[in-house]
Amino acid sequence: MRVSEFRQAVLDEFGAGYGRVVTGDLVLHEFDGLTAEQAISAGEDTREVWLALCRAADVPQSRWYGVGLPQPR
Repeated sequence: MRVSEFRQAVLDEFGAGYGRVVTGDLVLHEFDGLTAEQAISAGEDTREVWLALCRAADVPQSRWYGVGLPQPR
């Protein structure tokens, strides 16, 4: 997952305002207490950060995959 796909997935799932809050403030215990933004900046795998964010924010598992990808033409 590219960072741009991660950002689109966050926008799609949480919206612009809450997306900034959840990626900047929600602590991901799977990444030793880093936020999603900090984990990505530290070089962690973006897909793993997305999945950890989904688990931490109680996103239904049916919406974990395929988000952030452009719609097929």
